[in-house]
Amino acid sequence: MITAKVMAQVHAQAYAGQGRGWSEAEFAALLTGPGILTLGDARGFILSRQVLDEGEVLTLVTDPAYRRQGIARRMLALSEEKLYLQGATRQFLEVAAGNTPARALYAESGYAQIGLRRGYYALPDGSRDDAVILQKTLG
Repeated sequence: MITAKVMAQVHAQAYAGQGRGWSEAEFAALLTGPGILTLGDARGFILSRQVLDEGEVLTLVTDPAYRRQGIARRMLALSEEKLYLQGATRQFLEVAAGNTPARALYAESGYAQIGLRRGYYALPDGSRDDAVILQKTLG
């Protein structure tokens, strides 16, 4: 099982130059919460949460050295399957509008836009990016 420390390290590498990665303490707190599902290792991981019949991807991260190998795609599909088997009927997530690779992955995986949070993400240069809210029906 991946630890909060490793999650923070991978998250920092994945978001280097794009903003602040989550801290070990933040991951540790999330891991103790109800309905948490974690899959992956030091190459990449997904952290999801299930509440009743809904799943939510909290973060999906791949170490830059391991990108374009299908790791994120496999973790996303496996988490969807596990959540569905636990009673989830749909899954939500949000992604930065400017994160073209992630948006392509989610579109190819069957997620559809259901909302938009304008100016949600603060970028290192002081500008802001929108959060695109996506949903997929599971099963």
